Amino acid sequence: MGFARSHLGRTMKNSTHSILVVDDDLNDLMFIEKAFRMIGVTDPIHAVNGGREALAYLRGEGKYADRETYAYPTFILTDLKMPDTDGFKVLKFLQDHPEKAVTPTVVLTGSNNVDDVRKAYLLGATSYHVKPVSPEKLRQLVKVLHEYWLTSEVPSFDRTGSSLPSAGNGGVEEKLLQAAG
Repeated sequence: MGFARSHLGRTMKNSTHSILVVDDDLNDLMFIEKAFRMIGVTDPIHAVNGGREALAYLRGEGKYADRETYAYPTFILTDLKMPDTDGFKVLKFLQDHPEKAVTPTVVLTGSNNVDDVRKAYLLGATSYHVKPVSPEKLRQLVKVLHEYWLTSEVPSFDRTGSSLPSAGNGGVEEKLLQAAG
C-alpha cells in the first residue's frame, strides 16, 4: 500500500512509496527502519546519515541522481539535532522550494524544547514527535504515522520532487508557486 496522491485534480493511491529517514545516529536509523519493517512496510526506506546527506538526496546530487534507485521520497522522517547540517536546514530547504514542500515531513527527535517545536512547525514540519525510549514504543509510533499518511491526500510530484500541475487554473498551488518564483 502506498501514500495517497492526487494527479490533475483527481486522487489516486500510489502502489509504492519511498521513505527517507534522516538521523545522525546509526542506531536510531537502524531502529526506525526495523520498526517500519516490523509493521509490514516493504517499500524502499532510504536511511541517510545526517542533514547534509539528506539535502544531497533531496536535490538528487551525486549517487542520489539515480532516481530509479533513490526515488524522491513520498514521506520524510527527520531528526533535528545533528552536527553539520541539522533537521531545521532540511525543513528550510523544503520551505524554500515550495514545489517540493508538499512532501509530508515529520520531525522525530530527542528534543522536547518548546522553541524547537515552534521553529520546526514554522519551517513547515507536518508533525513533531519526541523519540520514544523503547523499541516497542517506536514501533507503535511508526505504525500510527504510517497508517495516518496512507489515508492522507498528497499532491503528485515528478521524479525530482516537483509538484505536478493541477487541472485547475489559479488554484492555491499555482499561486504559491508564482509567489515563490
